[in-house]
Amino acid sequence: MKLLVLALFVAGAYGCGQPAFPPNLPRVVGGEDAREHSWPWQVSLQYKSGSNFYHTCGGTLIAPQWVLTAAHCIGSRTYRVYMGKHNMKNRDEAGSVAISPAKIIVHPNWDSSRIRNDIALIKLNTPVTVSGIIMPACLPDAGQILPHEAPCLVTGWGRLTTGGATADALQQALLPVVGHSTCSRYDYWGNMVSTSMVCAGGDGKLSSCNGDSGGPLNCQNPDGSWEVHGVVSFGSAMGCNYYKKPSVFTRVSAYIPWINNATRPVCLQQLEMWVSYLNGSGPGHLVPDSEHHEASGLGSVCRQR
Repeated sequence: MKLLVLALFVAGAYGCGQPAFPPNLPRVVGGEDAREHSWPWQVSLQYKSGSNFYHTCGGTLIAPQWVLTAAHCIGSRTYRVYMGKHNMKNRDEAGSVAISPAKIIVHPNWDSSRIRNDIALIKLNTPVTVSGIIMPACLPDAGQILPHEAPCLVTGWGRLTTGGATADALQQALLPVVGHSTCSRYDYWGNMVSTSMVCAGGDGKLSSCNGDSGGPLNCQNPDGSWEVHGVVSFGSAMGCNYYKKPSVFTRVSAYIPWINNATRPVCLQQLEMWVSYLNGSGPGHLVPDSEHHEASGLGSVCRQR
């Protein structure tokens, strides 16, 4: 009982989605370099070609051994997941680490022709050490729908302009949510978007772009913590920032039951972090408190099993 009480105290003291280096939030809509390590759950999914690895997609660390990304990012290549990165030109960033996947789980109903269920999970070969620059994001409540114009930010190392160069430093851009009733209008995306997607942006100025795929749509809670509400899925073939063609994300809250089922050992990882902290053998922080634990979908896993 004493161990449990102490573990709950530790959980309440930290919490997921709370960066040690808070992001500089834009006051106006505009893409910009992110503050270094202010999005510590952002990962770079990289593929091997020859003896080198190259960035192909983004992803989100959601637990010490699990990363969330897009199904369309996954192929038959050899991958690694790079965490703690900020500038892709700097190969020796302090605290950054690359880990190979132990397994990759693509949603069983992934439909590449209709772009449905564009979501995948990567189990890392070894759990990453949670630190000030590598930590998980929170997950939203199952079924949660963000209101129209909710302010969220997309992050990634994708192209800076349509057909242009990819970013060296991690980028962030404010993309207000576009409600489904608007995004599904004929002059927006029509029936190409489903209720298991979330749209954001569409002002013709800012959007996600090639190379951002699989990365997070970050939305802040009233308590200051951040949840990943979307996985970058697709945009307009006419250009990355085409008017009335918002960036389209897989809506994470629609897939919480699937994530829970696929990552059942996650709650054990959290317990191991608590024990590690109490034994003084690891950082052990950023464990979700009861509210975040519930919101992340991990609480239900531990209760049921």
